[in-house]
Amino acid sequence: MAAGDVSVLLRLLRGQPRRGSHAERLQAFYGPQAKHYDAFRERLLHGRAELLELLGPRPGETIVELGAGTGRNLDLLRDLLGEDLAGLGRVDLVDLCPALLEQARRRARGLPNVRVVEADAVSYCPASPADLVYFSYSLTMIPDWEAALGNALAMLRPSGRLGVVDFYVSEAQPAPGLARHGALTRWFWPRWFGHDGVHPNAAHLAKLRRLLPAHELREGLAPVPYLPGVRVPYYIFVGRRTSDGAHRGGGAASNASRG
Repeated sequence: MAAGDVSVLLRLLRGQPRRGSHAERLQAFYGPQAKHYDAFRERLLHGRAELLELLGPRPGETIVELGAGTGRNLDLLRDLLGEDLAGLGRVDLVDLCPALLEQARRRARGLPNVRVVEADAVSYCPASPADLVYFSYSLTMIPDWEAALGNALAMLRPSGRLGVVDFYVSEAQPAPGLARHGALTRWFWPRWFGHDGVHPNAAHLAKLRRLLPAHELREGLAPVPYLPGVRVPYYIFVGRRTSDGAHRGGGAASNASRG
């Protein structure tokens, strides 16, 4: 086992502090593991490249990532659009944790259209409306996640796209066509991740589907490092804001990547 993995696992076992503001808890938890964050979570956080492909960023568009952490998705954007990202209008990487943002700033060096911003996803307001806003394994870490979704939709221009990839558990009786997780899965994962300040919640996906009925949804199961045979549920959601500003739409959900 690599020394970096040992450091991260010890922090995970200790868990996120229960005292202090949300920003203070994030800094205390992620600060000591920031340098090893990506290497460990590369094997845990699945579906991020697929999310960006589904969102389909285009030349000239403005992108906001809420809860950007170390900026790892910036590398995935570069894979999609070219090394310098010069074709994009602007990319805002927003997070509350200074230690993770330090890593993001290193990634963003030499990219003049990328801004790394220390701010709250609930209240951050970009300089101009965004074409594309996404949460990559961050919605489950935001205490007021409903307000964060509302803010994300508010900053989108008409016909803008909202994307989420994250852990979750299903409702006890999900809508037809959606994955249904057993009682043990629905009980276990919120408690397992909750120790570290991550809160998989069936309400997240249900809320997204209500807000943006015109969407694509993929559900899957991902392996967990050092737990052979264990799979954690995750989903990829991409929805479009309607041109009139109301969060209504006509498409049915599409499901794939079932585990």
